[in-house]
Amino acid sequence: MVVGDVTTAVDVVVLGGGPGGYVAAIRAAQLGKSVVLVEQSTVMGGVCLNEGCIPLKALVAASERYWQTLESESLASMGILTEGASLDFSRMQNWKDGIIHRLTEGVAKLLSGNRVEVVHGLGWFLNSKEMRVEGEHGALRFNFEQCVLAVGASYAALPDLPFDGKLVLNPRMALKLADIPPILAIWGDDYIALELATVFGRLGSHVALLTPAERPLPDVDASAVRLVMAGLRKLGIQHIGQAFPVAVENDNVVYLKGQTRTALPTGTPLVVCGNLQANTANLHLKEAGLSMGEGGAIEVAADQRTRVAHIFAAGDCTQHRPAVATSAIKQAKVAAEALAGKKVAYTPQAFPRVVGTSPELAVVGLSAEAAQAAGYRVKTGRFSLAANGRALTLGADSGVALLVADADNDALLGVTLVGTRSGDLIGEAALAIEMGATLTDLAETLHWHPGLGEMLLEGAESALGQVIHQLDLKAASR
Repeated sequence: MVVGDVTTAVDVVVLGGGPGGYVAAIRAAQLGKSVVLVEQSTVMGGVCLNEGCIPLKALVAASERYWQTLESESLASMGILTEGASLDFSRMQNWKDGIIHRLTEGVAKLLSGNRVEVVHGLGWFLNSKEMRVEGEHGALRFNFEQCVLAVGASYAALPDLPFDGKLVLNPRMALKLADIPPILAIWGDDYIALELATVFGRLGSHVALLTPAERPLPDVDASAVRLVMAGLRKLGIQHIGQAFPVAVENDNVVYLKGQTRTALPTGTPLVVCGNLQANTANLHLKEAGLSMGEGGAIEVAADQRTRVAHIFAAGDCTQHRPAVATSAIKQAKVAAEALAGKKVAYTPQAFPRVVGTSPELAVVGLSAEAAQAAGYRVKTGRFSLAANGRALTLGADSGVALLVADADNDALLGVTLVGTRSGDLIGEAALAIEMGATLTDLAETLHWHPGLGEMLLEGAESALGQVIHQLDLKAASR
């Protein structure tokens, strides 16, 4: 590596080492490009691996196991006695950090194995073909043929509520707390807000969940959300709808509900979720002929190409929402293949979402309400987890499968799953929608018995009027 004013020529510069960045870099290298990846942090993986998806899911899993020991009656019925179980939050955090370290080290090895050169530093455009990087090796200049921007996004503070790490926190701060707060307020209606509420509720915090709308997840089937909210109430979580944090006064966070101002108990920390700003402000985009859109986002076409033909962008720094690693990874592959000359596009027909609550929620495609609003005549199926043998053997029979299809041709339009391991099942539903499968396709596919996957089979049979393990009076009369 040449340090100083000498410019190094490279085929592709990727800016950002998160899921969008490292995936784009590896795929471009696989396609024969020489690649330099620039990452500001000293570790790879971005927010997802270090401060978001992975640590949050780790705490969701660990808190669930702890909570199960507290539900002594449920385990006692299986002959498992849990008296004396205790919680060491410091060890839980260390376990979580060990997972993060293992994954970030794995990403670094993948980059090295694919001959991607990694430079740790802060990069910005000098012009549309050159980038300057300042970091571990001093000042570097790279001349590139193509570039992929995958710089992600950061949580933006609400007006008059700056993040101070004490009273007002963002989710990253909440995931790094050294101690479990006795009282905690969380504002937001996305999966992060619900999962944080679930984690700290299980671990013993008195949690208040404040949502901007009357209920969280407003685009998800209302009956499914009711099951999720019932699970939150079981954890002692209080829900306050149509609430907006507005100020900090005398060590109290104040929120507005209607015209009423209410102060949280003195010293109660508030975690603000869902307010994202793309990390594009310091990239000197104008020097490259680019500009920022709403929230700092970079506009891209279906092949992830920006208005400057040889510059691409992927992930949270683009206009695509929701901002999650799922989309960033796919967009990164599209960008890498497009810059290599392949005819590709980011056009998913099915976008799965998972919320690690108690019970777990997974959604893909349209709800019945959304399908009707889109002009479809809908056919629906419903199957209760309480009628699934595998769920009973797991001691987790709270949940439901909801299927939505086009009544004209039985094509599957959407699936909502509530219940244990729903997130691991939703991939089948996503594939079915992506491939244009019908209810009959699902119903005719053999599913292992006893298995949770039978929820999809019997949900499809319910929509077809053929369900066996659930009383269907309409079907019985035919």
